[in-house]
Amino acid sequence: MIRRSRDMCYYFGMKIYTLDLNFQNVPQSIAAYLVVGPAGPVLVETGPGSTLVTLQAEIRRCGYELSDIQHVFVTHIHLDHAGAAGWWAQQGAQVYVHHFGVTHLIDPSRLWQSASRIYGDKMELLWGQMWPAPVEKVTAVADNDVFHAAGLTFTALETPGHARHHHVWQVEDIAFTGDAAGIRLPHNPLIDVPAPPPEFDRETWLETLDRLQAANFTALYPTHFGRLEDVNHQLDTMRALIDEATDFIRAKMLSGSHRDEIVPLYENWVRERGQALGLSAAQMHQYEMANPLYMSVDGIMRYWRKLDM
Repeated sequence: MIRRSRDMCYYFGMKIYTLDLNFQNVPQSIAAYLVVGPAGPVLVETGPGSTLVTLQAEIRRCGYELSDIQHVFVTHIHLDHAGAAGWWAQQGAQVYVHHFGVTHLIDPSRLWQSASRIYGDKMELLWGQMWPAPVEKVTAVADNDVFHAAGLTFTALETPGHARHHHVWQVEDIAFTGDAAGIRLPHNPLIDVPAPPPEFDRETWLETLDRLQAANFTALYPTHFGRLEDVNHQLDTMRALIDEATDFIRAKMLSGSHRDEIVPLYENWVRERGQALGLSAAQMHQYEMANPLYMSVDGIMRYWRKLDM
């Protein structure tokens, strides 16, 4: 039995609330999920530190106190997914993260410095801060690990391609997919590829999509943004789009174009896809806040250069 309201789905004994973190005052660009089982709520994704106050308000709006959150599952350690994870760990919640990401949550200084090279003086505005997580409050997760929380069973599926430290969290026959199934904002047909450096890998990501498709999920919950029920369409489109995007950038590289020339060409290519699907300028802005296009250029160019080495 599935019942839905605007931002909640009641699904065979659990409620799933989609929490809009309103990142940089842009709605429906980053989500967290409040998953309520027989024994209480669990948080999937935390968003960045800059949206922590919004996340707290959203949890209370759903009728829960912050102290009710005892378990936090993150798909990977990128700032838009796990930037506030350390704060929750400091409040006593257990945080479950890919084993490659554990040290970065316990001591986020290297992750923060790496991101600062990309975002410069916009770091604090965009991402707020990262809090170090107490060692004992971080659980290292490997492929197929199973955890029981709030009367629910969460299974970790190794899903690299976007990042090597990526898990999809399976609960029953639904999946919280982080970025592994791509980006698609509510009520929009456009699907987009988030391919930031340094770990984007085309072949690995295609294998991830095969694994997700073989699982026969009835619904996906990407962090960008909200429940998707046309699972095969999403995954098939992503598979084709990964090839198209990487081939587009490869062709520009082979023609002798430099990075600063390729970025606007790629931006125009994505915007033309959006316009062909009827998206407005405001809707395209939502997508670009969820997935800055220049970062995909950087990630895909790095992928090709590694292959050529």
